[in-house]
Amino acid sequence: MAEDDDERLRSNMDRLRSSLSKARAGQAEPDAPRASARPAPQGDSGMSLGMRAGSEFISAVVVGAGIGWGLDHLLKTSPAFLILLFFLGVAAGVWNVIRLTSPKGGGATLDSRLSHTNAADKGLRRSAPGEHDVLNGRRAPRDAKEPSGGADDDED
Repeated sequence: MAEDDDERLRSNMDRLRSSLSKARAGQAEPDAPRASARPAPQGDSGMSLGMRAGSEFISAVVVGAGIGWGLDHLLKTSPAFLILLFFLGVAAGVWNVIRLTSPKGGGATLDSRLSHTNAADKGLRRSAPGEHDVLNGRRAPRDAKEPSGGADDDED
């Protein structure tokens, strides 16, 4: 029984060595596609993106509060400009974080596939509130599959 285990272990080791040598040979060839290759990271890593977003938010708040405090000190107004510019700094910080974390690219990548003129359900009548439809597992109204007729129809 111990010999069977040793033999099975040796055959497993041999298979592992051969697959490892094939994998190493595949890495040496730049044109050979690898099944386990991850796509190259695009943009910042998650940690650096988080640190940048946090620092941009904090800096906008600190700059807004600092300018507000300076104006209050200069103009002898109590906390009026400090409060106003603090909230303006918070808004600017949120805007910076949104700009930083939103996807980059043109409008085509941000559009819904249903907003195009050739969408599959473009001419179909939408069910009114309270009506049942097939998609939710309920019975559909009689004219659910017919295109709507009316002033809002795009067909002329």
